[in-house]
Amino acid sequence: MAMSERKNKYGTHKIVHERWGVFDSDLEMARYIFLMERGKKGEISDLRRQVEFSLIPSQYKAVEVKLKTKTKVVDKLLYSGVTYRADFVYKRDGETIVEDCKGEDTIYYKDGKKKRFSTQTADFKIKMKLMYYVHKIEIKIVLWYIN
Repeated sequence: MAMSERKNKYGTHKIVHERWGVFDSDLEMARYIFLMERGKKGEISDLRRQVEFSLIPSQYKAVEVKLKTKTKVVDKLLYSGVTYRADFVYKRDGETIVEDCKGEDTIYYKDGKKKRFSTQTADFKIKMKLMYYVHKIEIKIVLWYIN
């Protein structure tokens, strides 16, 4: 197993496993191994990684384009679609489960106070709500406390 040296804005680094591919964090790889074991025991089925869900389709507007001899109506892209990429999707007792791995870190200040930092961004929280609104699927958040 090889690891890249560069960390992202959340302090994690990509993990490259020779057999299972690339993972965004140690947590994601550990969770995959855990879920594969659950699959071997028959507790879950149809385990998939990095599954993309459409939340809002791309938005187009019909516009007229003047050509040399005629005017043509074409669709102009106004807004790109919004998607959510789940870390893991699997079935348990006939229900589709969607999981997202999130790290949380505790930062200690000089005065002894601590603050919890979360990778649950505002974008993620909106996408989580859209997943339920559009697909009626709740996202299960898997947390890893770093400190």
